[in-house]
Amino acid sequence: MTLALEISESSVSFWIPTGVLAVALAIKLPTIIRLWKEPLLRAVGGLLLLACCVFVFVTPSTIAWTNRVTGVPNISAPWVYSLLTAFCGSCLLLIIAWRNGLSDRSGATRRAMRWVISVYSGVIVALWVLFALADTPVERLRDLDTYYADTPFMREEILLYLLAHTLATVITSRLLWNWVRTDGLDAWLRWGLKFLGLGYATQLVFDAAKLTAVVARWTGHDLDRLSTDVAPPVACLSAVLIAVGFILPHAGQYLHDRRRVRLAHRELRPLYQLMRTVDGHNAPLPLRAAPELRLIRRETFIRDVLLPLARHLDEELRARSYAAALDLGHGPARAKALAAAVAILEAVEAVGGGKSRERAAGGDEPGGPDTTELLREIGAVSRALRRPEVIDAVRTRAAAAAEAAGSPLPHRR
Repeated sequence: MTLALEISESSVSFWIPTGVLAVALAIKLPTIIRLWKEPLLRAVGGLLLLACCVFVFVTPSTIAWTNRVTGVPNISAPWVYSLLTAFCGSCLLLIIAWRNGLSDRSGATRRAMRWVISVYSGVIVALWVLFALADTPVERLRDLDTYYADTPFMREEILLYLLAHTLATVITSRLLWNWVRTDGLDAWLRWGLKFLGLGYATQLVFDAAKLTAVVARWTGHDLDRLSTDVAPPVACLSAVLIAVGFILPHAGQYLHDRRRVRLAHRELRPLYQLMRTVDGHNAPLPLRAAPELRLIRRETFIRDVLLPLARHLDEELRARSYAAALDLGHGPARAKALAAAVAILEAVEAVGGGKSRERAAGGDEPGGPDTTELLREIGAVSRALRRPEVIDAVRTRAAAAAEAAGSPLPHRR
């Protein structure tokens, strides 16, 4: 009863990183399915799946189940060691391919990938051969590494998997940290690489704890707690950091894009509301329409109304408003947006008052106003409309300039 309770409690800590890795895989899965022909995405998915398998099969409860089903005491040892070794080799391959790109056909890259595949495949074969030669009659669920540290062939197997794991971790960590220091990286990718680097660096603590406990057994000392109590939580922490490293570039960019879309949608609201006073119509959207679709529909609506409204724009008023905005201390870009906002407001008021017939007639001529820049800068114009007090100041100054020059005052309601 006590042993079963101990196994259950120790298994809980392994299911936490399994869950985090599964979440990382679930987040990546839609992109992997959508872009299935991309080998790097498939490799990331396979790596996360392999990491999940490692933590599923390393739990004491699963170890006991595997041994019981196969009828071979400690058969889980070479199986877990093989999964861990395959994970290490896959990490190296992924980092080499990810950093250099699959289009890199240089001899050094090909040799590096062939070396990783041949060495780690050989290690996995050697693990099973050594287990077949070893004598391990007593089932050990949590302390197999230290219990059999002095057993012929099993001793070599334990040392082999730890050294293979340590070598892969050192090389992967070095590649990651060198990559982080390169210029031109996307911010989300850089942070993802940092978490991956921390995760693999944490694995070195796992290797150090395991190796220290094993070597202590060889010298007649008992440091088994390093292997049974220190190494497992370190491995769990490492798995969480690695999962975050894979999640962050994708999830971070996704959230960044969503935030950008929502901000752009909100930014266009003042100009959108103004255009609705002209058109008075808005095509309904489904309640659960995607933010991207809502933004596209809002931009389209604004441009569809602005295009005919541009025939009623007073270009002289726009020029005076631009000069007035500059006089008030605004920069050229801001002044241009304010001038356009003043001209649009004037046109909307003129159309609403039925006093724009002359401009409408002249706007159909080839020399009519060029709307290309206006339609492109709707975001800046909408931002300008958020400050009615600034708009009023520009209109007042432009009106004063027009009066001083003897021009007719702009229409106001």
